[in-house]
Amino acid sequence: MKDPLTRSAPASKAVGIFVALAFGVGLLVQGAQAASVPQEPVRNFYGVLQSTMQQGRVLGESGRYAKLAPVVNRTFDIPYMTRLAIGPAWDSLSPDQQQKLIGAFAHYVAATYADRFDSYSGEQLQVTGERPFRDDFMVQTRIVKSNGEATRLDYLMRRDSGAWQIADVYLDGTISQLAVHRSEFHSILRREGIDGFVSALNRKVDLLKSVARSS
Repeated sequence: MKDPLTRSAPASKAVGIFVALAFGVGLLVQGAQAASVPQEPVRNFYGVLQSTMQQGRVLGESGRYAKLAPVVNRTFDIPYMTRLAIGPAWDSLSPDQQQKLIGAFAHYVAATYADRFDSYSGEQLQVTGERPFRDDFMVQTRIVKSNGEATRLDYLMRRDSGAWQIADVYLDGTISQLAVHRSEFHSILRREGIDGFVSALNRKVDLLKSVARSS
């Protein structure tokens, strides 16, 4: 797998996704029984992600995005994550502005995964357990290289209409993605406003695509 941030894989891919926007994970659980198990969406998503990685070179960036975008949109609680990442300014936005932000954020998450998880080199995507976290659950996972080197990612799961969805991602079990985004997003919103912020996210997606084409 390549790494556009020139860090070592897979730790760099986990870090890159986490910082750039990366998150996440999950396939919408089908059936009431599956929906009651917090770690099931993560297990299903890792299966889709690994399959996409294995076909990565054949699919290309656009093919990987097409395969992952529906999974991201169904499994991530994108409206909740966007609202928390924007912070207090969210309540002052119009419904149309909120929808623009949600759409841009979802597009960026899917594009980031499509770019960073672009090929397969024997990595194992492991779900190792779960634990209660306030009123929700934290699902614990590891990305393990073929040489045994591992990176920890934990997923905060919350219920939405009876189904578990990803609400945040924690690098090394401690660093919240939403906290990182909140700081970055606040700065962009203050400088450029809503339209400028949406454009900034779209520019990031375009940059990811250009890196994928040139590699």
